[in-house]
Amino acid sequence: MSGLFLDYENESFPTSVLPNAQGSLNVTWDDILWAAITVGRPDVFHVFQHGSASIHEAIFRWSMVRMALQQRGPRGQKLVRTDLFKQMDPTEKGAVNYFLGLLTCKLFASKLLDAPWTLHLDVFRPLLNPRMIGGRSRPDMVAQSSSTAQWHAFECKGRASVPGNNEKQKAKAQAQRLVSVSGVPCALHVGAITFFRNDAVEFYWRDPEPGAARPISLPNPEFAWRTYYEPIAALIRNRGGVAPPTLDTSASISIEELDLTVQIHSSIAPTILTSDWRATRGERVS
Repeated sequence: MSGLFLDYENESFPTSVLPNAQGSLNVTWDDILWAAITVGRPDVFHVFQHGSASIHEAIFRWSMVRMALQQRGPRGQKLVRTDLFKQMDPTEKGAVNYFLGLLTCKLFASKLLDAPWTLHLDVFRPLLNPRMIGGRSRPDMVAQSSSTAQWHAFECKGRASVPGNNEKQKAKAQAQRLVSVSGVPCALHVGAITFFRNDAVEFYWRDPEPGAARPISLPNPEFAWRTYYEPIAALIRNRGGVAPPTLDTSASISIEELDLTVQIHSSIAPTILTSDWRATRGERVS
């Protein structure tokens, strides 16, 4: 089976990253199906961590892609919509288009930005505790470059037809709302749209100039860990007189007036009680 070509357009990227140009990305079905099961995940473990349920999810994602897209003829070089996809209910089409938008953006980020793992921002919000300012919209995903370690923000949209300026503006506005990841400013804020022209898949993405509005800021996780654990550590230090450097068992203290016992697992007690939040984050409780 011959290779596939996805037409795309880069707009407003730094010239050192991507030229402002149109082109065709050479991909294979393997690339597309790999993107389908890995989009939103940080590594292979998270793809298959739930055993048989994860296997069924992978099959579901693969089936959704092959249900919606086809290579027209064995030598066809374009991905086009299937007749079944075109005849689906509008709500069903919307859900599939959204997923195609995510996986296509993931594919381009991996191929052209050296960022092979795009992560769902909402999945990591509980850990990173993002601060929402001036509205609830936010980008869909973030990704880190393997070569530069820079973080990029992506708002990914899927559309049935060629997008207009208004849709492009909305995509870029959402991408701009993420300032930083783990305290590191995002290098790119990309508005990406996957759409169909004459039934063939095309891709548009833009790295807009920052706007004046105050955006979402994802605080440094080290700070978040301190905020969460410091009150407990202070309580144990003040009431228990624990000497953290020599601690080799779990740290605990009884609060009689509350009929409560507070305890820190021995694996992480030394780093918590010495306020070493970076080391605490890297510990694994055994």
